[in-house]
Amino acid sequence: SSSSMVMNKNMNMNLLFFLVLFASTISPSFAKGSLQKTLVASEVNKCSNASLARRLLEDESRAQTSVDLAQGYMSNADLELAIKEFGQRCSNISRIYSIGKSVNGVPLWAIEISDKPGDEETKPAFKYIGNVHGDEPVGRELLIFLANWLCDNHLKDPLATLIVENVHLHLLPSMNPDGFSLRKRGNANNIDLNRDFPDQFFFINDDEDSRQPETRAIMNWLRDIRFTASATLHGGALVANYPWDGSEDKRWTKYYGCPDDDAFRFMASIYSHSHYNMSSSKEFLGGITNGAAWYPLYGGMQDWNYIHAGCFELTLEISDDKWPSAAELPILWRYNKMSMLNLVASLVKTGVHGRIYSSGDGRPLPGSITVGGINYSVRAGKTFGDYHRLLAPRDKYQVVATMPGYKSKNTTIWLDEGPVTLDFVLDPEVSHKWSVLQNVYDCNCKQEFVQFLGGAHLEVYFVLIVVLGFLFLLFQRRAKVKCSPSRQLTGPKRTVEV
Repeated sequence: SSSSMVMNKNMNMNLLFFLVLFASTISPSFAKGSLQKTLVASEVNKCSNASLARRLLEDESRAQTSVDLAQGYMSNADLELAIKEFGQRCSNISRIYSIGKSVNGVPLWAIEISDKPGDEETKPAFKYIGNVHGDEPVGRELLIFLANWLCDNHLKDPLATLIVENVHLHLLPSMNPDGFSLRKRGNANNIDLNRDFPDQFFFINDDEDSRQPETRAIMNWLRDIRFTASATLHGGALVANYPWDGSEDKRWTKYYGCPDDDAFRFMASIYSHSHYNMSSSKEFLGGITNGAAWYPLYGGMQDWNYIHAGCFELTLEISDDKWPSAAELPILWRYNKMSMLNLVASLVKTGVHGRIYSSGDGRPLPGSITVGGINYSVRAGKTFGDYHRLLAPRDKYQVVATMPGYKSKNTTIWLDEGPVTLDFVLDPEVSHKWSVLQNVYDCNCKQEFVQFLGGAHLEVYFVLIVVLGFLFLLFQRRAKVKCSPSRQLTGPKRTVEV
């Protein structure tokens, strides 16, 4: 009987081998995607034999197995229920809200995670968006994994505690619920939402009312919340993509970096090197790529975020298969977990942060922060005058704070290890009223004044000048006695103030 068991085992292995060989002849991406996932699933013993067989053949007959592909994934109703249940279970660190509705009226539910959800603070804000393309559903599942992990571990895990206490994290599991239901890339109007934003190179879609409701919802969301950074979760490759997505020369594929190319490469590398195997990619060096160097696209969301919202956004391709078997979701979560956490934590682990004040009355100023050599500015908040400027670690940067009506200030910082806290106290510009009056009267009165001094009243005015000089000296002396020697701004202690 033992020999028959060996024969049966060998026959099963041969059958599996021929299934692999047959599927690979039909789908060139099979060896890269499905076979690798079969080995991984077998390694962690998470998948049943039935799911393995279905995965081996899913690329062969994707159109016929749409029902099987959806099995195990949350429907839109399931997702809404999961979000609301999370909000009830973790109400102390979360807030559930909708940013709008899809074409078919499905609410676009978002989760905010923070120790003070809904409050306006000086903390940076980060957002994750999943399911931008309807047929790429892994992101919507992983964002629910992320929310629940933070809820369960924010009092136990130091990284979870850091995020909850120092960041306002917003999660939008599904931007395109209609496309998910239809099992297609575009929304219910068959529009690719990642081509529907205003573009710097193609001047189309300038009328906001002509855009899709999902696109408008994202744009209004960023008007309400000043996000520092962001990432969208896609499928079909394994790489961290950064701006620009297109180029001025629209005919060619070439590297086209934005002003903050170093900072974006740094952010993308954080995700890639924290991932299980993204950084070991043979297709993308270090597991990262410039969008235009990979394949140019126009009307993309990440470029719009950077240009119009001051938000540094990455496009993350987190799964070789767009719609893998649901049995693989726990594996994909394990592979992406540290990447997702470390990217959010990077907001407070590096860069320069601070506030801008007026020296006159100490009130916050919504000024701008620029960095020498980088043609890009970050706006400070209106309420607190706070800013968060992402930068790649290096020896030094020159940071400049400006505000209309105030004198600009600049200083040099060293950003080699950890973040820098830098507050600016700006002085109001000196009034030029006296010099203007002087210029007005100068030309008309000089000659008359000289003639007047040479006249009969010279002695009288000499005495008057002496008396006025004496009074001025007396007044100045009394002012020195009454005024305190120094004046301090009220407020918390700061690391650096200029």
